[in-house]
Amino acid sequence: MAILFFRNSSDLTQPMTRAQTYSSPPTIFLGVDTGGTFTDFVAVEGDKVRLHKCLSTPAQPEQAILQGIAALGLDQVAQAGRLVVVHGSTVATNAALEGKGVRTVFISNRGFADMLTLGRQTRDQLYQLRPALKHPPVPRDLCLQTGGRLAADGSEVEPLTQADLQTLRREVEALQPEAVAINLLFSFIDDRFERAIAEAMPESVFVSRSSAVLPEYKEYERGMATWLNAWLGPLVASYLQRLQHALADVPLAVMQSSGGTIDAAGAGQRAVNLLLSGPAGGLAAARQLGQWVERPRLMTFDMGGTSSDVALIDGDIALTSEGKIGPYPVAVPMVDMHTIGAGGGSLAYVDSGGVLQVGPESAGADPGPACYGRGGTRPTVTDANLVLGRLPVSSRLGGELALDAKAAHCAVAELAAEIGMSVEAAAEGIVAIANEHMVRALRVISVQRGFDPADFSLCCFGGAGGLHVCDLAEALGCSDILVPNHGGVFSALGMLLAPRERQLSRTLNRPLNTLDHAEIQRHAAELEREGRLAMCAEGVAGEAIDATLTVDVCYQGQSFPLNLPWQNDIAALAEAFHRTHQQRYGHRLDLPLQLITLRLALRAPSAVQELPTSSGDRPGEPVEWCQVVGSTNEVPRYHRHTLVAGQRVTGPALISEAVATSWVALGWYAEADPRGNLWMRPGDPG
Repeated sequence: MAILFFRNSSDLTQPMTRAQTYSSPPTIFLGVDTGGTFTDFVAVEGDKVRLHKCLSTPAQPEQAILQGIAALGLDQVAQAGRLVVVHGSTVATNAALEGKGVRTVFISNRGFADMLTLGRQTRDQLYQLRPALKHPPVPRDLCLQTGGRLAADGSEVEPLTQADLQTLRREVEALQPEAVAINLLFSFIDDRFERAIAEAMPESVFVSRSSAVLPEYKEYERGMATWLNAWLGPLVASYLQRLQHALADVPLAVMQSSGGTIDAAGAGQRAVNLLLSGPAGGLAAARQLGQWVERPRLMTFDMGGTSSDVALIDGDIALTSEGKIGPYPVAVPMVDMHTIGAGGGSLAYVDSGGVLQVGPESAGADPGPACYGRGGTRPTVTDANLVLGRLPVSSRLGGELALDAKAAHCAVAELAAEIGMSVEAAAEGIVAIANEHMVRALRVISVQRGFDPADFSLCCFGGAGGLHVCDLAEALGCSDILVPNHGGVFSALGMLLAPRERQLSRTLNRPLNTLDHAEIQRHAAELEREGRLAMCAEGVAGEAIDATLTVDVCYQGQSFPLNLPWQNDIAALAEAFHRTHQQRYGHRLDLPLQLITLRLALRAPSAVQELPTSSGDRPGEPVEWCQVVGSTNEVPRYHRHTLVAGQRVTGPALISEAVATSWVALGWYAEADPRGNLWMRPGDPG
């Protein structure tokens, strides 16, 4: 498969400032992932890796980060200019899900003020005769109209006059918003009218232009992305400014939803690109790990405290422009991931029909599961695992937090009494229901898309994932499980393994047979120059940047395209599309093709290129024997860091580390590799 690479526009390279440059060794690289329950840290210095977890501080996320830096003893390192921080942020995600964006004005062409309210006129529940009333994203009084309308060919339909600009400014000043979103028809062809409106806005207002956020067709999706960027932008920019101020001159980069990082200064203007910032880190780490262990086909399962994220990696991370966050469509490139409300902190309860349910409500970081001893009284998946013995009482979450077994037992016992069964049976029921939720999610991204789970290695990470992975693999028919080293903080590790990145796009919307290789190259070169300028301004060396071109193609008349690598040949691209369509949907059509959008990914090497190997000097021995419900005999527990490469542990067994625990079920065995990863497979190890 041919992929077009553009390389080394050395004339665009700019010298890096001290704050932008990764210092000479011994620089310490710190990956930080802020989750709903925990904030995870991975510090890499040469051949040393240090891990840390602390409870998140949702009201002020930067406080948990500063606490972690202090706990790792990195304050002086930061002051000496030897620390580089790469961060996955949930600020944009949480604000979007909770509906807590800023007061935002939406500006469109005359006659299109209700664009975001009308949307695509689709129903979430097709046969619901009385659907719940949905509030419009932008109140009617904050929707403004103006001139500057273009036709589909870029010709002017209505001019944008000075009177229009003056009227807009007066209206915006009277409404006193914190942000303005500008979305004019066909501005991706010619953005001069949007630029003129942006320049006319008050200086104190955060301005977001659709031609800068998402220069693509489909005015509703482009408008939603632009509004989300404006609605969330001041919150993200303010948070990053506070964090950067607290870190002084420490270089700070932020993970984007596409799996690559961006300088914090640029991230403040691209809030809509950060909506999957944390989960994308886990996929970035999985992609790199798959290359190292020669397993390019991975089905990833990230189970944290609040939710579980699943995705498929077939050589590279799959991106989608049809994502959603809460009720809102998000058309900017983001990792193609399916998320459910089933994590270690998911609450178990009995519904009105007397049926046991698990999630999506979570105990969160405060008070957290009952076993955290912070006042929680309702049972969670973590409490159930503790009652079953799969999570040892002697565990210290994050290496510090002791578990309250009595509180966990009381919480599950109260639920058990309500449904009339033993405490152990109730705990098994909680785990079984949580497992079923996660199996369904994994089938969504595999079976429902034409992939057989048995053809993929199940890559499990997140603090709670290792306790469930054998059950999930059995349900899916997987015989190859990869539990990465440092899997409990894998998303934080992914921040350091992810490339510096820009994703750019340009809509052409032309019949494929009217285009040729030279025209595609010309458009791609223009996008590449734009992206290189932005990355070099952040201090990325021009010679380190590679570019990969993909294209969105569909049958003429279809609404949703498939994204394919550019083939350097129109006929080869057409055949690749037909094959992919056959694989995805089970058929191909004898119809002409339409090339919708060019997408260019610019990437530079990650902060950390390699990790030290992790293996004990001699075969590890059990550190204790534990009672686990369902096991006839006591179960051995091993410390993961003591296992040597090639050592096999036969289930049932527990393998613990500072930030996670893995349950090797009966009928399975685990084998350590030279990198410290665990491979779990069914059968007798022999």
